[in-house]
Amino acid sequence: MELLPFGDLPPYKSRTFVPADFKVSGWNVIEPLFDQLEIDLNACDTSETLEEWLLKISELGAILDEDGSRRYIAMTCHTSKDEAKEAYLDFVENIEPHLKERFFQLAKKFVAHPHRKDLPKERYEILNRDWQSMVDLFREENVPLETEESKLGQQYQEKMGALTVEFQGEEKTLVQMGVYLQETDRNVRQQAWELVANRRLEVAEECDRQFDELKELRIQIAGNAGYGDYRDFKHVAKGRFDYQPEDCFKFHEAVEKVVMPVYNELLADRRSKLGLDQLRPWDTSVDPDGAEPLKPFSEVEDMVAKTKGIFDHVDGELAAGFQTMRDQKLLDLANRKGKAPGGYQSSLPEARLPFIFMNAVGLQRDVETLLHEAGHAFHTLAAQGEDIHEYQHAPLEFCEVASMSMELVGNEHLEEFYSSEDCVRARRQHLEGIISLFPWIATVDAFQHWIYTHPAHTVEERDAAWNGLLDRFGGDIDWSGFELARTKMWHRQSHIFLVPFYYIEYGIAQLGALGVWKNSKSDRAQALADYKRALALGGSRPLPELFAAANIPFRFDTEAFKPLVELVQAELSALK
Repeated sequence: MELLPFGDLPPYKSRTFVPADFKVSGWNVIEPLFDQLEIDLNACDTSETLEEWLLKISELGAILDEDGSRRYIAMTCHTSKDEAKEAYLDFVENIEPHLKERFFQLAKKFVAHPHRKDLPKERYEILNRDWQSMVDLFREENVPLETEESKLGQQYQEKMGALTVEFQGEEKTLVQMGVYLQETDRNVRQQAWELVANRRLEVAEECDRQFDELKELRIQIAGNAGYGDYRDFKHVAKGRFDYQPEDCFKFHEAVEKVVMPVYNELLADRRSKLGLDQLRPWDTSVDPDGAEPLKPFSEVEDMVAKTKGIFDHVDGELAAGFQTMRDQKLLDLANRKGKAPGGYQSSLPEARLPFIFMNAVGLQRDVETLLHEAGHAFHTLAAQGEDIHEYQHAPLEFCEVASMSMELVGNEHLEEFYSSEDCVRARRQHLEGIISLFPWIATVDAFQHWIYTHPAHTVEERDAAWNGLLDRFGGDIDWSGFELARTKMWHRQSHIFLVPFYYIEYGIAQLGALGVWKNSKSDRAQALADYKRALALGGSRPLPELFAAANIPFRFDTEAFKPLVELVQAELSALK
């Protein structure tokens, strides 16, 4: 596809099952390969032939996933090109549904195979566990319910994406309004904040109604699968085999005890610097010293070269991996018209190479985004030697350790971009952001635990539960006069509507990343060696073993939080 910046990439390993000239042109050319896989699976009469079969399904899975990734990359790089959009939608609508069905049928046959029990236990422990769980949870009657759930989610996205306000004579999206919360003029900040809050409240009733529909669907899905509540069902469906809902409560408690005092100290410091009696919701994003936003670079190529300089300081092998991405044009980083918003790292599983997409405009957050996505890319590169497609990706709780660690370790070398004074400012902002994120993660996660373990609740009871959590985790911010906006603030957190219970992973991973950073303080070379060793395992081992390989604890209670938050505090004190 000529819409891709990187063109054709050779397979990491030569194909042995799929023909070398095979192209994903439609389901009609894919289906015979699945038919052959089914025949071959039935013919497996030893554990050795079953292992060979797993390599065949891995090869096909990697080819199909890479084709889907290529189409997604092309579409996001060229949103105005109809051919890119059509190719992507063709995959989503005409190929993906068949893939899911056929992969599930093969997984079902694999799970029932008489020689599965003879496979090397440690090597296939995770694959056996995951496929067994997928088969156990599947219910035919849930397929239309999940489709309906997706449609409701899409309607929520459409509604939220269409919200605009009139500000300073121009129509602005709510995302575009965020920049005005950084204005030094407090009146401008308040006006911008109130406009956005009031616009959200205009659709609050509709959001509540829509969420109730989603909640009822989810309760039905869980019931069909034999679960008493959706929380317990989702915990298993998300593959959380290594921690329980009770562990999430320990996370919430640790945030309350360990993080909240530090967070409130930071808020008090901000209030003092701004010369205010009380912090209001529109006072939390402005630079408290009245400084202009940092400007680390003007040209994207300059950002890439300087980020390579950061990795040269951090680790030679990681720097070489980043250089490979530059050489092979696996970066599309500049903001331009006709490009989707946001940033991501996508892997190309047959080539076993990463691709980074973002929209850099010259801000410090661009530098942090590139460090973050490069961490994901290093994960893809480190796991290149893994032949089982399922194992080329780790669970999210560890994927984000890879990326967040690079932010923390990389931010220690921002002199590539800044004077020493601006380095201090950038690092302070980053570390303060970590402290303020933990309470929000605890709020969003605890709220969903409450929702789905109180399935018959009313809107009023839900509002009260949310406000109770903000009393616990919201910090010393004065909301008087805007109580309703506070009550309905959760409507803006799309995860609650679209991907329930997906949020605490960020908190678990942030603790892991702080652990890697802490280790790097005493022995940089050893910490990076441990980090790379853990990344190389991909998803082949359980979460506790991935964390152990990186020499970081897999726990998120008060005792785990204390030394890491103290380290952040000490660093912030040193950066004053």
